[in-house]
Amino acid sequence: MLETLLYPKAIAVIGASRNPGKVGYAVLANLVNNGFKGPIIPVNPEADEILGLKCYKSIGEYKGPIDLSIIMVGAKYVKDALQSSIKAGAKSVIVITAGFKEVGAEGAKAEQELVEICRAGGVRMVGPNCLGVLNTDHHMNATFAPSVPPPGKISVISQSGALCVAILDWAAEQKLGLGKVISFGNKADLNEVDFIETLAEDKETKVIAGYLESIKEGDKFLRIAEQAASVKPVVILKVGITSAGAKAASSHTGSLAGADMAYGAAFKRAGVIRAENFEALFDYATAFAMQPLPNGERVAIITNAGGPGIMAADAAESSGLKMVSPSKESDTKLRAFMPAAGAFGNPIDVIGDAPPDRYVNAFEVMQDDETIDAVVVVVTPQNMTKPLELAEKLGAAHKGKKPMLAVFMGGTEVAAAKEKLMALGIPNYTSPDRAVTALRAMCDYAAWKRRPARMVTRFPVNRRRVDRIINAQERTGVTQIGEVEAKEILRAYDFNILGGQLAQTGDEAVEIAERIGYPVVLKISSPDIIHKSDFGGVRINLANAEQVRDAFDLMILRIQKRAPNAHLRGAYVEKMGARGREVILGMTRDPQFGPMLMFGLGGIFVEVMKDVTFHLAPITAEEAMQMLKGTRSYALLQGARGQAPVDLEALAGALQRISQLVTDYPEIRELDINPFIVGPVGVQAYVADARMTLSTAGKAHE
Repeated sequence: MLETLLYPKAIAVIGASRNPGKVGYAVLANLVNNGFKGPIIPVNPEADEILGLKCYKSIGEYKGPIDLSIIMVGAKYVKDALQSSIKAGAKSVIVITAGFKEVGAEGAKAEQELVEICRAGGVRMVGPNCLGVLNTDHHMNATFAPSVPPPGKISVISQSGALCVAILDWAAEQKLGLGKVISFGNKADLNEVDFIETLAEDKETKVIAGYLESIKEGDKFLRIAEQAASVKPVVILKVGITSAGAKAASSHTGSLAGADMAYGAAFKRAGVIRAENFEALFDYATAFAMQPLPNGERVAIITNAGGPGIMAADAAESSGLKMVSPSKESDTKLRAFMPAAGAFGNPIDVIGDAPPDRYVNAFEVMQDDETIDAVVVVVTPQNMTKPLELAEKLGAAHKGKKPMLAVFMGGTEVAAAKEKLMALGIPNYTSPDRAVTALRAMCDYAAWKRRPARMVTRFPVNRRRVDRIINAQERTGVTQIGEVEAKEILRAYDFNILGGQLAQTGDEAVEIAERIGYPVVLKISSPDIIHKSDFGGVRINLANAEQVRDAFDLMILRIQKRAPNAHLRGAYVEKMGARGREVILGMTRDPQFGPMLMFGLGGIFVEVMKDVTFHLAPITAEEAMQMLKGTRSYALLQGARGQAPVDLEALAGALQRISQLVTDYPEIRELDINPFIVGPVGVQAYVADARMTLSTAGKAHE
């Protein structure tokens, strides 16, 4: 796939220049100097020869086959150059020229015209407004970047050309090998999905690293990224996150979601490793490219200094890695050659006077210890250390059975050792926390690859009842589904709904309360009042007829004054439920990736701490449990501080039922069950309050 773009046999350079200060010169020079093996066809109507190559007045003058055409003429001439390239037989085109969609409406119109020309001609286009494409495997540098890294197994895709230049310069300085580097700019035709799909199939690429500002096709991205991640790591730095999407949201879930949560949920589903920043992007990619995946989360730290060892241990524990002690057999082996002043637990401190052999012996013991899944070697350059010799011996000792990450801390004293480690395929990090964070990413990806096949449970439900409610709602043209109807929908999906009924007068409220039994809760019912508590629209624990009647009359009176234009349907009288842990279950529909489920504990955990997790629907039972475990307050659900643990299976089941509901009914835009009350195992959880929003009034779900 994209063979003529990444492995062209002949390349035309339209806009080639004799001026070393021009992009057209830089691209041509890079192709020549990087040793491209096939014909290079410079096109410039005012030159006979550039850099020793015959120059053509037009691409049509060249009579041989052309696979790839690189266009660098002024924006108003690009269309003609593109049409000429297609006529000359080019199957792939790189438009480096800027001045299209990024400059406004006229540019966007011109850009769309280029896309239509490409589609009509069966040609694929990179750009416009990009740096170009590099393929070190093919000795092809079709970019205007000044630096070229050595060949390697990490391939990079980037929406930003300027960042690509920085990546190439940094990789060249670090001597980090790269395979393909693709800058795709405005991605008018080819986009990140196309390149991820292509690089997943590329045998020369071991790791895909990406910088993205946006994702064009959400559904397709999920499918292709998941396919790619199943065969090799995909590490992405996603920027341009804003909360703009949450401004129009009326539910708790919608207001907490935002674009950042949507991308996080999408990456989690697809197995994409998300880098938090530029450093992390290559910290992770380097570890994946150079080291095997760990079999688990048990890490051993070997150090010659207490402080850095503690830093590494703190980072490991904070990230959820397991700091286990070496086996008894390993302990015996360590004591045979280490000084008594050393530390034999974890971290293993070979102490400051350790020569290379003591370090290496300790590493070999941990490498063979079956209770350890990964080793982090922390080195400070003390007098006896001999960093370069240590790097060489560690490389020779590493059998490749489990990952080894190095932290050679310092500057000039360890510079040669760092270079040697890179050459030996051992990633080195400037600080222990960066190494540990990279190892955490490796563990997460390895766990994702080991995950069981996704099996989404389908529950027996009453869809006819839901169809009836949504049809009636859509006929009225009201998009807000209030508590009464929302609970009926949830009842159809087998949620536990306490007895209750809508009352329009105080007498009706008393009659309902007498029938369902005291104590009861009274809640205002109005399509114009979303958050009832804000208007004094909730009264709880009403124990007799007098309290119910007084509460009803007072509630209606006060709300009529506070919200005179609100349509009041009456008050919902409901049986007072048992106490339990309050949680929020919700869904908001992301425009790119579809329904996102939300889970969080009620009260300050959501309102103040925003301690919530998101996952894309549909979810499996395992993914539902992961959502619970993903909150910082998960320990409270398990029964921390002497409290009884709640029924986690009931919570996971409720999330799965919401998942099924919102998958079945795409017209449900937002949903909140707030609160959902869950108690210990054996006590049935129930919906205390709920609301939904439809996308638009219109045709009901078929």
